[in-house]
Amino acid sequence: MRRFWIAFCLTFCASLAHAEIDIKEVTSPGGISAWVVEEPSIPFVSVEIRFRGGASLDLPGKRGAINLMTGLLEEGSGDMTAQEFQTRREALAARFGFQASDDSLSISARFLTENQDDALALLRQALIAPTFEQDALDRVRAQVLSGIARSEKDPNDIASAAFDAAAFGAHPYGSSLDGTAESVNSLTREDMFTAHENTLTRDRVYVAVVGDMTVDAVGEMLDELLGDLPETGPAMPDDVAFGLAGGVTVIDFDTPQSVALFGQAGIKRDDPDFFAAYVMNQVLGAGGFESRLMTEVREKRGLTYGIRSFLVPKFHSEMIIGSVASANGTIAEAIEVTRAEWARMASDGLTAEELSSAKTYLTGEYPLRFDGNSEIAEIMVGMQMIGLSPEYVVRRNDYIEAVTLEDVNRVAAELLRPDDLHFVVVGKPEGLEQTQ
Repeated sequence: MRRFWIAFCLTFCASLAHAEIDIKEVTSPGGISAWVVEEPSIPFVSVEIRFRGGASLDLPGKRGAINLMTGLLEEGSGDMTAQEFQTRREALAARFGFQASDDSLSISARFLTENQDDALALLRQALIAPTFEQDALDRVRAQVLSGIARSEKDPNDIASAAFDAAAFGAHPYGSSLDGTAESVNSLTREDMFTAHENTLTRDRVYVAVVGDMTVDAVGEMLDELLGDLPETGPAMPDDVAFGLAGGVTVIDFDTPQSVALFGQAGIKRDDPDFFAAYVMNQVLGAGGFESRLMTEVREKRGLTYGIRSFLVPKFHSEMIIGSVASANGTIAEAIEVTRAEWARMASDGLTAEELSSAKTYLTGEYPLRFDGNSEIAEIMVGMQMIGLSPEYVVRRNDYIEAVTLEDVNRVAAELLRPDDLHFVVVGKPEGLEQTQ
């Protein structure tokens, strides 16, 4: 019956896509804040928790510690073994997710209203009292090491690692949050407790709750769930400039198809011109088959199955990146066309028709993101982390509509610098020389 309710709730929540999102703010007696959307029509609750910092808080020589620690949060806590914890979670029909990223540590929880007290108590145990037992540590470490070994043979991961290392150097962004085989093998139980204490702290936590829970109940729940975490954590990493100049890096790899990751410095999320850049990139490379890069590289020339570009405003740096794969004999042409489209967008900008089409798509797809309690909670906690207000949900499409042709073309000319575009190519590309 409980599994039926979970399936029913996930299906039913999809019908809320077009419902009005009424975000309420609450602060617990202990000073922990949350955003809440009350949805009592079904007995189901989603909780999203983010701790700012994430894997970027790894200590020197301990790369991969926070990622490994995150993987251990439901592998035994309190007086429960990993198996006992999982059995209890299954009995409650609750779902927990734990994930580290460059800038945050994310916890997701979904549970039925009838089980909320027990589910939250179990989640609290995982967050407050992980045991990091040696057998669990060794088992999860082996999983991480297996992933690292696979990445060392994956052309896309090889390109990403080389690109990040060249762009960000010794900054945490310059290396994989998984760590290396050497660094992960050296991590100890004590390192797990240190990583936990440094990462899960109340001064950098953000919470969103959506579902059958009142604002008052959330206020009471916050201190019980998170109040015993450390109050403060270590300093955040410094900001870092994107340090990769224009050119081509070739990494020899025996494969019939080369992959390329390309990029340049980008734009901050809080820059007044961000929405103009966002609309511009929709036309350049984010718009799927409607984008210029897809049209020119795939549709007209058949050089790839797909090519995309992305704005990536991280907390400590920002960039515009993209990726493309093509046969070794055609990757050089794919890169040439990509650079030419970058230059054409910078010099000529968008047409009025392209601007209108991009606005129509971006404003039309936005409400579709709110297609369930969990999705709404994820959006809300993400908004908090980048300093947006609850009114953003209502006003976001207005920001898109406010972008003028003059705005977007000015930003394209200022932001896109084809001479600064760097390509990291993994494969055996023909007719492509390394320039840096």
